[in-house]
Amino acid sequence: MNMLWRTLLVLARARRAARRPGGRVEPTAVGRIRVTTLPTDIDVLRHMNNGRYLSVFDLGRWDLLVRTGLLDTMRERGWYPVVSSETITFRKSLQLWQRFTIETRFLGHDDRALYLEHRAVVRGEIYARALIRARVLKRAGGTLGHEELFAAVGYPEGLPDVEPWVHEWAAASALPSTRRPAPSIWD
Repeated sequence: MNMLWRTLLVLARARRAARRPGGRVEPTAVGRIRVTTLPTDIDVLRHMNNGRYLSVFDLGRWDLLVRTGLLDTMRERGWYPVVSSETITFRKSLQLWQRFTIETRFLGHDDRALYLEHRAVVRGEIYARALIRARVLKRAGGTLGHEELFAAVGYPEGLPDVEPWVHEWAAASALPSTRRPAPSIWD
């Protein structure tokens, strides 16, 4: 199944869940959706392709955006989220037709980005984990500041500070801004 169709299905299910009593979640909640490893996710080694994990984790972000109400607010204002960095670590392979849960959680923010964590979980055990650094952009141009974002959606209660290692990861994995040169020179 193409990721576009999967995404549309997740969006529809999240919207339906958000309309039910107790279906809305706080931005600090852990979002969970059940997924199955499909034939289109598998590589020649007969397990989920390493590149597919990040695409599948997108589904968890879409679910959380809808169920928190953030997606509607962002669309109304002409904002959209983009991933600026991501790192994934694997423990175990997901096999064809294996059911697993994508767990998604907002870790916090710094002055430039929002941080999220995704996990692929089977029967309570983590198979893979990804750390995501995201920005919110304006369709009219430019980056949305956090003060404007939180003024529109409110500041989440109980939001923890981003742990120091996350800041270190962000700094170590950063490329130069789009306003500075980034030549491809191999030493």
